[in-house]
Amino acid sequence: MAYIGKQPVVGNFVKLDAITTSATTTFNLLNGGTAYYPQTANNCIVSLNGVIQSPTSAYTISGSTIVFSDALTSSDSIDFILVLGDVLAIGTPSDGTITSAKLASGTTGLIAWQSVQTTGFTAVAGRGYPCNTTSAAFTVTLPASPSVGDTIKLLDYAGTFGTNNLTLGRNGNNINGGTDNKILNKNREGVSITYVDSTQGWVASSGVNEGIVSLGPTPYTASYLIIAGGAGGGDNMGGGGGAGGLLTSTTTLVSETIYTIVVGAGGARNTNGSNSSFTGLTTAIGGGKGSGFDGNGTSGGSGGGGGGRYNAASNPTGGSGTTSQGNAGGSGAGPGTAAETRAAGGGGGGSGAVGSNGITAASSSTGGAGGAGTASSITGSSVTYAGGGGGGSGTNTSSGSAGGGNGGGGSTTATSATANTGSGGGGGANPDLNAGVGGSGVVILSVPTVSYSGVVTGSPTITTSAANTIITFTTSGSYTG
Repeated sequence: MAYIGKQPVVGNFVKLDAITTSATTTFNLLNGGTAYYPQTANNCIVSLNGVIQSPTSAYTISGSTIVFSDALTSSDSIDFILVLGDVLAIGTPSDGTITSAKLASGTTGLIAWQSVQTTGFTAVAGRGYPCNTTSAAFTVTLPASPSVGDTIKLLDYAGTFGTNNLTLGRNGNNINGGTDNKILNKNREGVSITYVDSTQGWVASSGVNEGIVSLGPTPYTASYLIIAGGAGGGDNMGGGGGAGGLLTSTTTLVSETIYTIVVGAGGARNTNGSNSSFTGLTTAIGGGKGSGFDGNGTSGGSGGGGGGRYNAASNPTGGSGTTSQGNAGGSGAGPGTAAETRAAGGGGGGSGAVGSNGITAASSSTGGAGGAGTASSITGSSVTYAGGGGGGSGTNTSSGSAGGGNGGGGSTTATSATANTGSGGGGGANPDLNAGVGGSGVVILSVPTVSYSGVVTGSPTITTSAANTIITFTTSGSYTG
């Protein structure tokens, strides 16, 4: 509404109760029968005998009384006293009259939208940010010292969050009750986040186009080594056990996702090793068992060695390995004339090389050496895993590789592989001496320490190397990203 002259002051306008005059200067001020205390004489309009009185000269205010400069009589009439409003009192504004410019930034529920952001920045509570990740992904760092009720809004300006994610840097405070940064990774995604307390920290209070959750889990890169169980060697001039399949590379893990780890057992004598696996990755195949005399080795992660040739028409062959996981076992050897001392099993295949063939001579034999393993420094130190077991013979012993068992010879018993190397057991010498057992597998993860969740099952060993946390599973378990 427009006014001529000065617009009226907004305040609390009160007409006080009627006063009966008497021969005195001082009268009580009442509003609805209750004492009333005007702030000053200047915000009172007093009409006496039809004449508006001058404040401070004709009257003053003392607490809840009005004091006239001259005593009144019973014939005088105080027509009315109108209080124009309390000094500094705030009137009630009309609906729809307050604009966002009149409120302080950060006022709960108020969002002041900013210009489009194209690079990383630190967000301020009470503001909304259109974020353009067309050129590259970037990080929005949240306030370091938020207050309860602080709210920030973010939206995908160009529909590119699916290609170039927007990361929310927690800056020392939890997000959704966790200590991971979060990402926005859906095109045209928008989210409001509100700080609730130190336990939950920032939580999504609303969102659009966000799929299942408004604050997506954060992906990160991890290295892995997965080794299956090594196989047992074959009895009686038997071939060495093949090593368990070996896989090593990097993968992307996602926070808050549960990954199941299976660690394969080593095979008993004359038995294949068991597979090892990690959710979402290729399974490592257990090692192939070594065969007893005259039998071919079994295929596996790495193949088992063929048994010594005792009566067979030709030398028994080694089992094949799995592509990109291991190698074939060596062939057995012997004259095929039931000459026990001259029969020799082939070495089990290793992850790094094929097993060697058995060797027969005029009056002796030597089992083939186990195939070489593979060295890995995933733990921070170089360790060689998944070697083949040595082949057994009727005369001389043979060597296993990388923790693989030695092949027996003559009266010497074969040895078993070292646990959690995935190596094969040694082949047996004669019917009275057993072959060796394969080594159990292992699964090792190396994750950036800043991304390590600390949530595991199965009692893995936890170590650190440089900026990474190393999780070594020697039995089955799980890891939550």
